[in-house]
Amino acid sequence: MRNRLVLTVLFTAAVGALTACDPATGGGSAAKTPSAAPASSTAPSAPATPTPSASPDGKVAADVRATVPDFVGMGLQAAQDKAQETGFYGLTSHDSLGRDRMQAFDRNWKVCSQNVKAGTSASTGTTLDFGSVKLDETCPDKEQAAPTAAGGKMPDFRGRSVKAARAALDSGTSITVNDASAEDRWVLMESNWKVCAQNPAAGTALKGQPVTFTAVKFGENCT
Repeated sequence: MRNRLVLTVLFTAAVGALTACDPATGGGSAAKTPSAAPASSTAPSAPATPTPSASPDGKVAADVRATVPDFVGMGLQAAQDKAQETGFYGLTSHDSLGRDRMQAFDRNWKVCSQNVKAGTSASTGTTLDFGSVKLDETCPDKEQAAPTAAGGKMPDFRGRSVKAARAALDSGTSITVNDASAEDRWVLMESNWKVCAQNPAAGTALKGQPVTFTAVKFGENCT
């Protein structure tokens, strides 16, 4: 009898323990529900102010203008510096004597003319072109335009530089240059040589025929 009582007590205790662990009965610890992520205490930053983009062609919206200085009589290098100080950066130059020489060392050249008149209000995008001669040369009364073979006719190249004459002809033209003196010198720097005679003669129709020049250095007399 005593043993049955003990077994009954143990069985009752076991049933009570199982009931306490069964989630369906609501017993035991409640199931944990995942909590929402805590809200950030930092407010979202304001969007950055958009930066205006440049126009596709790179031009500024407003037309900036400036007064063109008087460059005539200035050294070419000084004229270029002055132009840039004024706001003009598109600069070029040419040989006022029409010899097609390059202004390799600007300090050795002086300005004889300018393509935009001094005192003119012009856009700073304007290209300024300086006609120039070397420092020891005299500016011509009138700019010597480069010769051209307009209308397919042979120009009169006498007195013009060999370099300018070559530039006026088609690039495929066969050209021979001979020294007019008895020294038979090589004509290397063609801008320093002037044409004394030519074949074919001026006015001849150009049909791809070879051209011959007889020349001397500038400062020498044609013989």
